Amino acid sequence: MHFGFLTIYWRDMIRFVRFRTLLVSSLVQPALWMAFFGIAMSASFNRLTPDVPPVPGVPTIGYLTFMAAGVIAMTTLFTSLFGGMVLLFDKNWGLLREVMASPLPRDHVIFGIALSGMTKSFIQATIIMVFGILLGAEFFRGYSVGEVTVSVLGILLFVGIFSLGFLFLSAAIAISLESPEGMQGIMTLLTMPIFFASNALYPVNAFPPVLQAVSVGNPLTHLVNGIRYFAIGDHYQAIGVLYITSPAELLFSFSVLVVFALAMFGLAWWRFQRAVVT
Repeated sequence: MHFGFLTIYWRDMIRFVRFRTLLVSSLVQPALWMAFFGIAMSASFNRLTPDVPPVPGVPTIGYLTFMAAGVIAMTTLFTSLFGGMVLLFDKNWGLLREVMASPLPRDHVIFGIALSGMTKSFIQATIIMVFGILLGAEFFRGYSVGEVTVSVLGILLFVGIFSLGFLFLSAAIAISLESPEGMQGIMTLLTMPIFFASNALYPVNAFPPVLQAVSVGNPLTHLVNGIRYFAIGDHYQAIGVLYITSPAELLFSFSVLVVFALAMFGLAWWRFQRAVVT
């Protein structure tokens, strides 16, 4: 049984640990989003929605808590989409040519990069989650230790499946391009509509009908659904809107992420089988 993908995995993780500025820089942006945008917008929404009557028996959360779940998802999105960049650098430096010419199956390259990217997403999501709680995000309010453990595992499960999908997509794009600038342009083009056409920052019921339909098919929306379900609860009120998530809706969101990840793996596998690295 081949475990060559572990070599790819450890090599990328060692590089990630040694270049600590990469980890720090990947955490600065979401931390700033929560520290400045989240706190400022929370104060604004608290002034705009004081007259919205609370629903009896339903907990009301502030905008910071609502948005913090979206920032965790945003961090995962950015990390995953740019995860394939290491392949492009290895290709330009000639390292990928040696790997592709070895007896190592090509799908192991995909698995190694995906596994390292998923590990990075776990690390970053955990750090951002803790940072959000320190800032005042009311995650796991009223939860027991056992419930917190199950909820964190649930969040990481959603983060893991989501990150795999976009890591496979990123790997497929990276193996098809020659220029890091070209890939960075494509990634930037993808992140904006994916992020803003989701429920990460605001309720989707305020969107026009077309954008609401786009949001339903947006994997980021379903990741945010999972994070909020486990971190906040299955029912709550935020920004004057009542949110209720049933187990069936949670399962649907998870299924969408699984189907997306499988489809992106198929795309990455197809591109790697046809790739010619010189």
